[in-house]
Amino acid sequence: MIRSINQVNPKWLVLLAIGASTFMSALDTSVVNTVLPVISRSLGSNVAQVEWVVTIYLLIVSGLLLSFGRLGDLLGHKRVFLWGFGIFITASALCGLSPTVGFLILFRGIQAFGAAMLASNSPAILTKNFPATQRGQALGLQATMTYLGLTVAPSLGGWLTDLISWRAIFYINVPVGLLALLLSWTLIPPDSDEKKEERFDMVGAGLFLAGLIALLTALNQGHAWGWGSVWNLGLFGLSLSALAVFTFVESRRLFPMLDLKLFRDRIFTSSALSAITNYIAIFSILFLFPFYLINGRGLSPAQAGAILTIQPVIMAIIAPISGTLSDRIGTKIPCAIGMAIMTAGLLWMTRLSLESSLFEAGLSLGLAGLGTGMFISPNNSALMGAAPRNRQGIAAGILATARSVGMVLGVGVAGAILTTFLAHDSSPVSLTQAAHLSFFVAAGFTTAGALLSFVKE
Repeated sequence: MIRSINQVNPKWLVLLAIGASTFMSALDTSVVNTVLPVISRSLGSNVAQVEWVVTIYLLIVSGLLLSFGRLGDLLGHKRVFLWGFGIFITASALCGLSPTVGFLILFRGIQAFGAAMLASNSPAILTKNFPATQRGQALGLQATMTYLGLTVAPSLGGWLTDLISWRAIFYINVPVGLLALLLSWTLIPPDSDEKKEERFDMVGAGLFLAGLIALLTALNQGHAWGWGSVWNLGLFGLSLSALAVFTFVESRRLFPMLDLKLFRDRIFTSSALSAITNYIAIFSILFLFPFYLINGRGLSPAQAGAILTIQPVIMAIIAPISGTLSDRIGTKIPCAIGMAIMTAGLLWMTRLSLESSLFEAGLSLGLAGLGTGMFISPNNSALMGAAPRNRQGIAAGILATARSVGMVLGVGVAGAILTTFLAHDSSPVSLTQAAHLSFFVAAGFTTAGALLSFVKE
């Protein structure tokens, strides 16, 4: 007989609620990329315009993660998390109703506010509701929901678009989001009534937002504007100045938006840095491998999609296993081995040619997925475990920011290498050479990440 919901341990119900939100966010992040060409045709926009449907979302989410994590520490993580759901669901409906690409970009920006609230508080909620002996397992299962969302997104997005319209990919967030909101409202324990004497640092939040958005915009648009263009150099300069002032201000604040003391802990710092190196590698693969399969090998999008699914599926399987293992043996060994395997997968990719079998290409993706799955849950557990209880929101925000920065750096570096090669020769051979160099550079980052993992514990 199935046990009633009241007989289930509350912590697993919290994981269910967080998992539903994680799946929805990952699904939405990935599914939009799948149908951008359809949106462009439908709204009569060019590629440069429709690209901002994705870019604005990325920039706003990245810039606000730390602020909303800090807000969760002050006002309660559940409260900010639920606010995020309300904004995300409402903005999703508005995205579906957008009459022009300008309105769609605006509503995607609003949607990003809600997504930042969700992403910056979910790890903190899990960490508070699970004991340290199960923290890796819980974060691993959350990672599985992320990878499942990324796996389902391309096929679901294409199916909904073919069956109904591209607008359906936004409308689907409304019933899914309402269900996840109901689960979160019901199953996540209420926030503590303990009065917080600390105040939110508006100056610090503004400086960080300006600095990070300037940096990410320069990295994201550098290949289009030119890396040495006035606009790009100006944004890099603005970013450097804003982040330098931010660091100076935060070091002297009584209640800083980012508690720089967290980085005195070598486990916290090494975990944050190694997370960035891992995401650089992941998104280098996600950006370049479709070009290799479709433009280089002549596969159809459906065929390429089937091969690309190998990596997230293996990541989804391995992440909770690795997280559970790290609860027993510590985080250092799984993180170091995971990054070493990821490096091996990337080096294998540098050997792929236009004549390599698709089976070999799939194996290299699987090896990279195995390494990432082994690394991500223990590393997240190490970072969250190194932060004090009253700084869990900041820690979660830093973890999510590391993902965004790594993503933009990975795509930016790979994109720069690809456009440089193709500017002189757009043949499949040149494309493959660009991919080889990009994967080799990414392998350098994961090697650094493996070395950083030895600092843990």
